Amino acid sequence: MRRLLALLLWVVSAAVFADELRPAYIQLDQLDDSSWELVWQASARSTIGRDGQVVLPENCNMISEPLVSMQADNVRRSAQINCEGSLAGKLIGLSGLEFTNTDALVRIAPLDHELITLRLSSDKTQTAIDYSTTGVISNVALTYTIIGVEHIVFGFDHLLFVLALVLLLKGWRPIAWAVTAFTVSHSITLVGTTLGIMALPQRPVEAIIALSIIFLAAEIIKSKPNQYRLSEQQPWLVAFLFGLLHGFGFAGALADIGLPKDDRVLALFSFNVGVELGQLAIVAIALIIIAGIRRVAPQTLRGINLALAYAIGTLATYWFVERLV
Repeated sequence: MRRLLALLLWVVSAAVFADELRPAYIQLDQLDDSSWELVWQASARSTIGRDGQVVLPENCNMISEPLVSMQADNVRRSAQINCEGSLAGKLIGLSGLEFTNTDALVRIAPLDHELITLRLSSDKTQTAIDYSTTGVISNVALTYTIIGVEHIVFGFDHLLFVLALVLLLKGWRPIAWAVTAFTVSHSITLVGTTLGIMALPQRPVEAIIALSIIFLAAEIIKSKPNQYRLSEQQPWLVAFLFGLLHGFGFAGALADIGLPKDDRVLALFSFNVGVELGQLAIVAIALIIIAGIRRVAPQTLRGINLALAYAIGTLATYWFVERLV
């Protein structure tokens, strides 16, 4: 049990580096036979946002100094490049990605070919530009589904909120209702914000998301047998209200990487599906671990819950202060 607790606490403590996990974005748009516009962006608080550089295909050269600007918490760089001949089969990449746990979405829009969507990761920092790809729709869907899964699994504030819900509630039925309410509510604000129907400033939203995790951690600590607090009596309501805020957070992450102009609805749907798949995986793993502890050493369950609640609350407090500052 001590080893299991140590492992869980280590996973929670690793979340301090959450900003390093936000995906980067690279876009190449062909302007004429040899001219292309290059745009790339990443979180300003990440290693690749500060120092990352696009590795251009071997037949391309940058012909202008990159213009640097800020978009929310992202560093955005743009430049004109000149490419002799086709990019088919050439390598494109992002330096510094190998030192992170994040990935990068690459979108290439040639004049003579449909949109090409590629994905880079820490173990695949360069990839060949494949013009023979015909499944652009499936490629977009797969790419955004994977990004959605990774955002909930490695986007530690959302992960800890879901984990805290599981720790607070007893039995699969209230957990199912709470997770369903959370899913519905964050889907509403995710879709609404991404399509421009609603909006909130991202920085205050992120601070309140941290506050929502602190609230759940406090509820876990204060919970007592046979004395149910509001969060335990109406968990779906609490999850729904906080889920609206988390949806704005998901929308901010999606804005970081952008949506393909011709496949916005598909990419948005796929991202949301990925988030839900990751969320279900978190709930399933947490319930399996809790069931195992309850079977092997039930007397330790309350202590483990309290230790995790204090760890989650402490980390969320750090995020709250950091995001306010």
